[in-house]
Amino acid sequence: MSGSVDNQCMIWDVATGKVVQILNDHQHFVQGVAWDPAGEYLASISSDRTCRIYARQSAPKKSKKRKITAVESLFTCRQVLAKTEVATPTITTTTDGNVKAFKAQHLFHDENMPSFFRRLAWSPDASLLIVPSGLYKMAHDAPSFNMTYIYSRKDLSRPCIHLPAPSKPVVAVRFCPAIFALVKNVAEKDMSSGFSLPYRLVFAVATVDSLIVYDTQRNCPIVVFAGIHYAAITDIAWSADGRYVAVSSQDGYCSLLAFSKDELGTRLSCNEAPANVSSCLPETVLANAQQSLTATSAEMSLVSEPGGLVDHDQSPPDAACPRPLRYRRITLAALPASLPPNVLEQPILPISISVPSPSPLKTRKITPVALAEDSR
Repeated sequence: MSGSVDNQCMIWDVATGKVVQILNDHQHFVQGVAWDPAGEYLASISSDRTCRIYARQSAPKKSKKRKITAVESLFTCRQVLAKTEVATPTITTTTDGNVKAFKAQHLFHDENMPSFFRRLAWSPDASLLIVPSGLYKMAHDAPSFNMTYIYSRKDLSRPCIHLPAPSKPVVAVRFCPAIFALVKNVAEKDMSSGFSLPYRLVFAVATVDSLIVYDTQRNCPIVVFAGIHYAAITDIAWSADGRYVAVSSQDGYCSLLAFSKDELGTRLSCNEAPANVSSCLPETVLANAQQSLTATSAEMSLVSEPGGLVDHDQSPPDAACPRPLRYRRITLAALPASLPPNVLEQPILPISISVPSPSPLKTRKITPVALAEDSR
């Protein structure tokens, strides 16, 4: 999934490189997209001050009169996160007490936020969605605070936790791909994080000029990095083992932050993690990728012609217009018995590409011409 400055989100088929669906609900630049690890939801956020949640719709029954194509809608907008209600000053006093009205307040910054990015993120277990660029008011006439909103998968209509940010807006959120065991002997005052997970998730929140690392067990940050770049921070990336965090900036540099072994906690292995999250661990993802690669490498692509293999030593009839080669994918089990035994051991000839050298620059003399003054 990708977002662009034409106010659209595009869902791509990686195998074919084609667009499967275009989502054009936003009214301004799309500055962040996130795919639910469970494959059920998509999330996008734009500078139009909205965050949209798309849900996978059930496939319609195939009709004989109408063919179902891949370009048809796969996801539909399920939720629009845009405003919340805040209390206004008292407008009426009755015998029952004060009556207060409520006014809608925007949840997110507008297009004047000093960043081109609003990178939201799903947790590895798909239970949480964290959205940056928040703007929060406790009352209608109260000052605004920069905020990071945490949404629970059970209720994506309103945030369950507000994480206040320093003086600058939040531009990116990234979860550590590793999952950690709960920390023992944590002070009771630090345990009211609002989560009741049997494990710990660690995530980083980047503002314009700082990086804050949290976990889901404590209500205070683990560490805060500030003043590491001369310009605005643009993105965050975790290593697979959770020991390194890369931070990019508009100043053209990347900072690499390192944690010592077990500094963030004890990592859970695939056997120790719950079944619903073990498939999201980097070890499982890598094992599945290697398995897929092994299965793919069992198939071989051979250059073939209807009459047999192509002879690379034989020049085409017309050198100016070479004959296009046709490819046919066959498996090892489908190899014809008439092929020579050493056909698979033949070396692949390198392809030489000639690039014309640029013509040298030529200097020429330019005669200056005096401009006539205005006769008036």
